[in-house]
Amino acid sequence: MPNPRVLAEVLRTGHVHARLRAAREGLTGVRLQVIAAALDLGLLDALGEGPAGTEQLAGRLGVVDHDLLAAYLRVLAAAGLVTGEASWRLTRYGRAVAGDDVVRASYEGFGGYHSELYRALPALLRGGPGRHDTVDSGEVVARLSAAIHPLIRDLLVRTVTARRPRRVLDIGCGAGLLLAAMLEAAPEAVGIGVDVDPDVAALARRTLSERGLADRAGVEEVDIREALAAGLPGALADGIDLALLANSIYYVPVDERVELLRAVARLLTPGGALLVVTTVAGPQVFSRHLDLLLRAQDGRMELPAADVLLGQLREAGLQPDPPERIGPAGAALSAVTAIR
Repeated sequence: MPNPRVLAEVLRTGHVHARLRAAREGLTGVRLQVIAAALDLGLLDALGEGPAGTEQLAGRLGVVDHDLLAAYLRVLAAAGLVTGEASWRLTRYGRAVAGDDVVRASYEGFGGYHSELYRALPALLRGGPGRHDTVDSGEVVARLSAAIHPLIRDLLVRTVTARRPRRVLDIGCGAGLLLAAMLEAAPEAVGIGVDVDPDVAALARRTLSERGLADRAGVEEVDIREALAAGLPGALADGIDLALLANSIYYVPVDERVELLRAVARLLTPGGALLVVTTVAGPQVFSRHLDLLLRAQDGRMELPAADVLLGQLREAGLQPDPPERIGPAGAALSAVTAIR
């Protein structure tokens, strides 16, 4: 125990609770970057090939400073990702970080563009150029979104079961998980996914192939707005019974959203539905953070407020149902079904 007089002096010199919180959050921030760096370096994947000493591991990674690598490995050991020293190997947690893609994408995303936003914020606030995270990190964004897939999948299965669509469309389909969920819930349906990012579109095609759905669905590598402006792609020309916009409406600039929604509405068959799933603007920390991240992008995106989104859907000629909150109390994720 510290000397009581020393402890009393510590208590008098500042805000103890704030200092403790700052220390805890500082260490959390360091831990995030420690693990993100291990993934970026390929270190966890290299140890996934088998245990290795520092010099052997340096050879696998193309590292020339062995002493610095050894010091970094000791940090990873203190963080619980590796163990040993004569022969380094992954711990159970290290294997989970390397092998669970949602965990991996979380560290890549939050240790990457989510954190880099705040290091760049002073320059942005002084008029610097907008960021390009949604373009440059599109694959990580798509993989990270798989974390909420179970929440949206449950909603999709209920919607598809009730509406029994014959043709489905997933706009901004990401890794293709939700498109696959719709097709699995409607065995007679065919579908199409649309995504502008070529790496993400490739992920979606792989998902469909792995689930045996490639013969019932395709993925178009295209910006849906450009495709609609140029004339309907052949795959969309027959009319859509159920269209999905999941966590993608906020990538569209605000002054272009009604035009997009109106164009999607024209794709729908009479009585067809558009399901919009989105994080909405609210007081939650992540909601505020995501809104700031979007506003910092080149193109000035932003999160939609629930009432504004309902108004935009009506202006586009659709009849929206009341929003349905998805997830636990306090979550900022909502869904709106709008009927043509």
